[in-house]
Amino acid sequence: MNFPGKRRNGYLGAESGAPMARAPPEGPARMRALAAALPAGLLEGFRAGREIAPPALDRNTPVFAVGMGGSGIAADLVRGIVAGETPVSFDLVRSPELPRSVDRRARVVLVSYSGNTWETLRAYEAATRAAATRFVITSGGELAERATRDGVPILSVPPGMPPRCAVGPLIGGLLGLLDSAFPESNDDRIERIAERTGRLIRSYSSARGPAAALATALGDRLPFVYAESSFLGLARRWKTQIEENAKRIAVFDEVPELLHNALVGWDASPRGDAKRTAVLLLEWAGGSATIEQSFRYLERLLRARGATVRSVTLPSDDRLEAIVGGIALGDHTSLFLADRRGVDPYPVVALSRIKAAVRDRRAASR
Repeated sequence: MNFPGKRRNGYLGAESGAPMARAPPEGPARMRALAAALPAGLLEGFRAGREIAPPALDRNTPVFAVGMGGSGIAADLVRGIVAGETPVSFDLVRSPELPRSVDRRARVVLVSYSGNTWETLRAYEAATRAAATRFVITSGGELAERATRDGVPILSVPPGMPPRCAVGPLIGGLLGLLDSAFPESNDDRIERIAERTGRLIRSYSSARGPAAALATALGDRLPFVYAESSFLGLARRWKTQIEENAKRIAVFDEVPELLHNALVGWDASPRGDAKRTAVLLLEWAGGSATIEQSFRYLERLLRARGATVRSVTLPSDDRLEAIVGGIALGDHTSLFLADRRGVDPYPVVALSRIKAAVRDRRAASR
């Protein structure tokens, strides 16, 4: 995907005269085109985020990201990278209320793709009252209006897509904002990952590729997605993409935590119930031997109970590259699941209904 134009306040505008490719119609073709744009979005978002990044971040600068749904998942995915590679405290808030620890020392990044998410708008005002330093990532809406009014830096992402499809520029933007917290800039790393992920996507989009094979293995079974703790955001992403694209319920959880609770449920499951499930184990080559042993124990138990189990090796020992490649594989798996079910992955009617209901209730209360 190209984001042509001149950068303004972290924005990729439309003033360069570069041609804009005609987008496919809404539906499966449109969703596949957006999934293929992940690497370009990551790269462009990172460069835009770097332009408005704050001064050097250290362990004394707490950072909070606020976001819901497809906007919040980007911070969830970035959190594991920040925790594993920097000394900075980075927390995700999925709520209109900010923690009481947010004060003038904090950096608060408010992420709302539409710019009209009421929880994020309320959190913006809370961050203002706390005198925290604010940054906004959005495609427009009321959040952009407030930030412009208040002189808050804005990283504007391309409009006109479902929020879940903006994961590339949202992750890239967050990493650009946080780049100074890393031991060295991620600039070259992001370029390398974008190029390699583009090659992976050509395989993942094939009807004979690994994403299609995973969708076939899942079939009509209830999917469970398990990952180690630092990749929990990726497991959540797979779960939510299956729900929104394939219109199916899915479950996610983390290792080793689930070995202290969910394991009991699996051990007691009647074989007939377990046979109606499929478990995807998202495994990272850079993980510890202890985690690998935990996965193998879990796999043996699940197979013994009759569950379908697939071990999915994430495509790199670089944590960030593994996450980005894992997003691409999960997104395409969910699209093949939508094909199998004969549903259009693009619309999310139930979400539109609840957003309309919330708007009506808020308008009536004014």
